[in-house]
Amino acid sequence: MAKLKIEIGEPIFGPKFMDGGVNFGLFSRNASKVILELYENFYDEKPFFSYELDKEDNKTGDIWHVYIKNIKDRTYYGWRVDGEYNPKIGKKFNKNKLLIDPYSIAVSGTYDFSEHQIYGYDKSTENDLTFSNKNSSSCSCKSIIVEDKNYNWEGIKNPRIKFNDTIIYEMHVRLFTMNPNSGVENRGTFNGLIEKLDYLRNLGVTSLELMPVFEFNPDSNINKNPKTGEKLKDVWGYNPLNFFAVTGNYTTGLRLGEQVFEFKNFVKEVHKRNMEVILDVVYNHTGEGNHYGPTISFRGIDNEIYYILEKDKRYYANYSGTGNTLNCSHTVVKEMITDSLRYWVKDMHVDGFRFDLAAILGRDSNGNWIGDLSLLKDIADDPIISGSKLIAEGWDAAGGYYVGEFPTGWAEWNGKYRDTVRKFVRGDKGQVGDLATRIAGSPDLFKKDGRNPTNSVNFITAHDGFTMWDLVSYNRKHNYLNGENNNDGTNDNFSFNHGIEGNTDDIGILNLRKKQIKNFLVILMTSQGTPMLLMGDELLRSQNGNNNAYCHDNELTWVDWSLEKKNKDILNFYKKIIQFRKDHFCLRREHFFTGQDYTGDGIADVTWHGVKPYSPDFSYDSHTLAYMVSGEDFLDPEHLIDNDVYVALNSYTKPLEFELPSLKNKSWYLIADTSKNSPNDILDKPVKVDLKYMVDAKSSIILISK
Repeated sequence: MAKLKIEIGEPIFGPKFMDGGVNFGLFSRNASKVILELYENFYDEKPFFSYELDKEDNKTGDIWHVYIKNIKDRTYYGWRVDGEYNPKIGKKFNKNKLLIDPYSIAVSGTYDFSEHQIYGYDKSTENDLTFSNKNSSSCSCKSIIVEDKNYNWEGIKNPRIKFNDTIIYEMHVRLFTMNPNSGVENRGTFNGLIEKLDYLRNLGVTSLELMPVFEFNPDSNINKNPKTGEKLKDVWGYNPLNFFAVTGNYTTGLRLGEQVFEFKNFVKEVHKRNMEVILDVVYNHTGEGNHYGPTISFRGIDNEIYYILEKDKRYYANYSGTGNTLNCSHTVVKEMITDSLRYWVKDMHVDGFRFDLAAILGRDSNGNWIGDLSLLKDIADDPIISGSKLIAEGWDAAGGYYVGEFPTGWAEWNGKYRDTVRKFVRGDKGQVGDLATRIAGSPDLFKKDGRNPTNSVNFITAHDGFTMWDLVSYNRKHNYLNGENNNDGTNDNFSFNHGIEGNTDDIGILNLRKKQIKNFLVILMTSQGTPMLLMGDELLRSQNGNNNAYCHDNELTWVDWSLEKKNKDILNFYKKIIQFRKDHFCLRREHFFTGQDYTGDGIADVTWHGVKPYSPDFSYDSHTLAYMVSGEDFLDPEHLIDNDVYVALNSYTKPLEFELPSLKNKSWYLIADTSKNSPNDILDKPVKVDLKYMVDAKSSIILISK
């Protein structure tokens, strides 16, 4: 290696390759000393180079910076930050801890919670007010310098799929292909997922929403499986160590920067197939945990800047439910988050983001909701980020529920849609009126400030909660293997086992469960809004009633690909009803229904019915709803003409005859009847029907006009 040459550098965050060298920049307002260290190997305790930044020359404002010429690409590095250590006032500097650079785009290794060296306090005392003199460099994570600007995207562009044409598929990179029967060579990796992209394209989904891919530590879970004694994992990855680094947990090579390029390869291959990549991002907290957690990065860089602290600054506000809350209203933190999002858009070419517990990003440093005055508004208005899909989980662990209150530019997971549809299909009373509102795109939540139905992300299942098969197979959660005495996971599942809890050989129950799943899909795919599906639901994947399987990296959570053949009837229904939605623009409107007749033929843009035309039963005891969506849309600038679509839903326990609304010079044709067995449950060629149709118990139908 050529001799390293040191210069003052520029006040720019993170490592940046410049003129044959690397410029390093780190924010720390309250530090008294900052040291940069370079390492040959991940497990090295001693650096091959160490440089203490001069407080006069190497600091501009609150940014410490240095430029070093002749550094090799893929060099390990880290920061040591010195200052006052007094947890009672929120200061936790400890120069004995090697820290990850918040702006590094690759991180190597993980850490073991049992290693006392990674804690800023003396772990042996279990007293966070003590001070640790132990050096953490041999067992903590290290940042990696990676030059990635010359990646060849081959001219492949983002597909820019319109929101109203979007069908989201929420998935986990590792769990999707980790099963040995997945048939892929590189199981559990980005490369392995590339091998399954044609399956996803053929399914019909447009946008792959990846559960977190920021660097995280899968070994951070301290619980054990009570049945096997095996140490459990943090498989989902909702405890990020860094907001720029793609995780090395899903790479096929060494964790020495290859993860950056394997992720880019994955995105490029997705775009080649005209699909999108949406990232589930966690900006509300970090993996450093509560006041007893390790000192890995932010805590040791400037604790009272990066985190929201309680009045007793020894402790962290816990709006996230994970032990800490990122201070998203602080200028420096806001800049870091927007810089992170810009990086994923510009450098990694991702198409959108789903924000975990996004309500936290709308709070000020005192925890108050400030909505349009918050980081949420900054993100939506950012000239680079605003072109991406922005999707919020509109609640947090502190009881905040702000669905429908996010700034213009945001779509939101619609938890009310999920719950209402589940209750109706289960057979609960008092749901029909609200169901109509949800099917119409939830105008009560989103019809304001220029928003439209696509801002409602409609879903039945997601990673939190039951899979679709478990939703119709269990009355209650079964999370005992999580090691938390079945106390974790929600109890509000609105599920029903249809006669037997869990597995059964009863063919009647099995067929009823399948029918209910098809009913869910009929509602989801004919609702205004943006539909989202969960990984493996199309195969009837089960987690044996576990509705919070975040900690299992085994057959419980791995997609079982033998189900593709076993449950091909349901897979076929998924494919065809997805295509049906794509074929009918009237189900994908970009504006809310008005109830007006724009064509003069007596048919409004939407009409509601019961067993009799134009007579919906919104009473408490009702179990039926039918709706007709007009095929003409005068509010659409292209004035497209489509078939009228009629849907009838019967969640009652007996068959009911529905009288269909009459049409001028047209007839009704059957597309789907969930009471039928495959392939007659959804037809390739529509069949003409009379003006009366018997809808079986717990069934639904779709008709089109011709």
